[in-house]
Amino acid sequence: MTPKLQPSKKSNSPALAPKVPWFERFIALVALGNFSLVLFDISYVPWRDFYFRQWPVITQLYDPFKGIKPNRDTEQYLKTLQELKIQVVETGLPSPVVAAKLQEINNLSTKMIDEDPFRVASKSGTLEKIKDRMRDRTPNPQQSAKQSFRTFWSQDHLSKQGWQQEITWFDAKIKPLIATNYYRTIGENGEFTDNFWQIDLPFIAIFAIEFLARTYFISRRHRSVSWRAAMLWRWYDIFLILPFWRLLRILPVTIRIHQAKMPDLQPIRAQISRGFVANFAQELTEVVVIQLINQMQQSVTTGELARQLFQSPKQRYLDINNINEIEAIATHLVQITIYKVLPQLQPDLEALLRYNIEGFLKQSPLYQGWKQVPGLGNLPTQLAEQLVAELSKLVTVGPQDAYEAFKIASEDPVGIKLSSQLVQHFGQALGAELQQQQTWQEIQLLLCDFLEEFKINYIQRLSEEDFEKILEQAKELQRIAPR
Repeated sequence: MTPKLQPSKKSNSPALAPKVPWFERFIALVALGNFSLVLFDISYVPWRDFYFRQWPVITQLYDPFKGIKPNRDTEQYLKTLQELKIQVVETGLPSPVVAAKLQEINNLSTKMIDEDPFRVASKSGTLEKIKDRMRDRTPNPQQSAKQSFRTFWSQDHLSKQGWQQEITWFDAKIKPLIATNYYRTIGENGEFTDNFWQIDLPFIAIFAIEFLARTYFISRRHRSVSWRAAMLWRWYDIFLILPFWRLLRILPVTIRIHQAKMPDLQPIRAQISRGFVANFAQELTEVVVIQLINQMQQSVTTGELARQLFQSPKQRYLDINNINEIEAIATHLVQITIYKVLPQLQPDLEALLRYNIEGFLKQSPLYQGWKQVPGLGNLPTQLAEQLVAELSKLVTVGPQDAYEAFKIASEDPVGIKLSSQLVQHFGQALGAELQQQQTWQEIQLLLCDFLEEFKINYIQRLSEEDFEKILEQAKELQRIAPR
């Protein structure tokens, strides 16, 4: 008996992302490594002093690619300094040989100040730092740099201050600055030597071969796409092949890292897109709404709005639902006012009426006379309370009764005719009054001020967070909408 196959349960877990081929990851790593070398090459000369002090092996390996060689003048200075140390150890400080070496190093100091061997490497600031430190070390900081060097490299100064102490200070503060100087060769084109292309060329060859092969297979896979169109499809990969504008390689490198999921840059891209859309929506909405309000203000100021309103009965009006919207709105407002608003105001009306009536009675001589009559002293107060109740009832309940009577009268043909006539005459009378010069000017001024305040308070204050909320709501509606 064949066993029944149980239907497989549909997994609720999200579909796994397609596995990235190892070749894509390899090319992405190669592109990232190449761009790292580009950044290192660009920063090498400005950061060479750091590499020279912390990792001198890097400068030994990379200096030839930048045409960097030891400067002969500063190298001679350091060589003479080393010979001076040896002579002091062998013969002592007060000896003719040491005096000759001190004179030689003084001559080299004067030559270094006059010729500035740091200028070729754009390190004249280093020479200024050396001169300032030498002035501060000598007893007279106000003397020139040349005199400071002569004072420092004198047997008298070295004997008084102590040879070991001074030479230790020089090795710590001055010698490292001199050692960072270099000479950089210049090519036939007048520019500094730069052989980074020798390192970059193998990477360019790899990227060129990969670009041609990838675009060729794209054209073969999609018959409607030519090889040239496939190259344009992968236009950003061209920056990996160009030997110039190397910083633009950040574009293909970022795309390849994203495609290889190392890491997945989709959240960052979504956040950037959301911010761009929010900013664009904010600017666009402000421009459109402000332009609309400005047009409305212009229509009010020029009188175009008044002409449209008061001449509209002469024009053909298109009704889409056989309902007089203005009449319906007015009816709703009247109903809300009579049945909802006025009953809520009854306590306030009673308090106001009671206050005014009691004030009137207190000023009346008749009221004062009634208070003196035994047994009738509370009569005026009771009459006042009844009067207040009747007046407040008249204000709140009277309109309801009047409106009910109006509705009953509007149900028969004669009532309908009279109601229509009333509405028509009301509209004509209102339009005639609104067309009065003074009345319409006041309305124009108030409308323009209202639109300006609306524009300032509700449009220009709309923040980016509001658009973020709008976008999130739109996404939620799109998610729950039926497919």
